[in-house]
Amino acid sequence: MFKKIVAVEPLNLIPSAEKALFDYAEEVVFYPNSPQSAEEMALRIGDADAVLISYISRLGEDALAQCPNVKYIGMCCSLYTPESANVDIRYANSRGITVLGVRDYGDEGVVEYVMSELVRCLHGFCIRNDGTPQEPWDGVPREITGTKVGIVGLGKSGGMVADALRFFGAEISYFARSEKEDAKQKGYRYLPVRELVKENEVIITCLNRGVVLLHEEEFEAMGDRKILINTGLSPAWDEEPFEKWIERDNRCYCDTLIALGNEKFLTHPNVHCMQVSVGRTRQAFVRLSEKVLANIENYLKTQ
Repeated sequence: MFKKIVAVEPLNLIPSAEKALFDYAEEVVFYPNSPQSAEEMALRIGDADAVLISYISRLGEDALAQCPNVKYIGMCCSLYTPESANVDIRYANSRGITVLGVRDYGDEGVVEYVMSELVRCLHGFCIRNDGTPQEPWDGVPREITGTKVGIVGLGKSGGMVADALRFFGAEISYFARSEKEDAKQKGYRYLPVRELVKENEVIITCLNRGVVLLHEEEFEAMGDRKILINTGLSPAWDEEPFEKWIERDNRCYCDTLIALGNEKFLTHPNVHCMQVSVGRTRQAFVRLSEKVLANIENYLKTQ
């Protein structure tokens, strides 16, 4: 049992899960907002031996170095690699601190978002930032059937997006760190990034936070009359070539400003950003809560 658990920011756990935290610690402290600095982060953690954090704030060495009692950090958000995490996992591990995160709790919402935005774009159901209707992508309503779609990053969510689009008749190709046998069996073609963005009309990036694969050369290869959908927690592109590309006859879709990268693009007529996280659904919060509690239970069993 922990002596003190501190939730340094809102965790998106369901009420029963927040209540269950009191079964694992003598004291539990919740904060209603995110800390604005490393100093504030360290003050909130204080003498706690367990910390819970969502995806908004960063917990780095600068804050952790001031908190000698921490033994466990529970990331109430996706954890794929140390490089993409908002916790300095390598420093934490060097201190003997266990860091556990979760995966695959909001992917269903991502799939629904991609399908929704692509259908709206092709059929002309979109509304511009100024409130006026936007014409169908081809001038006349069109189905997904036969659309060439390239997926950049074929992890869990990217694979689910690909499968959903294939169901609707899209032609799927993808880029990943290596060619995947199961994708090959489904008929998905593996392509290098530049070939993928050149060949496909729709490009969907499903990458980890901080991973950038679309640079100036990729945008040059991509050309115009393209639809770019980013589902990640950060832009998948360098900003300067993206800014030039979006000025031409192209469209970009992101759910949040975090995914878009710069608020100056929010009012651009070719950018559609709802500023709502599509992974924050009722079902996702249940899955997240179950996995966060399971991580705590498994950790305590080993102590």
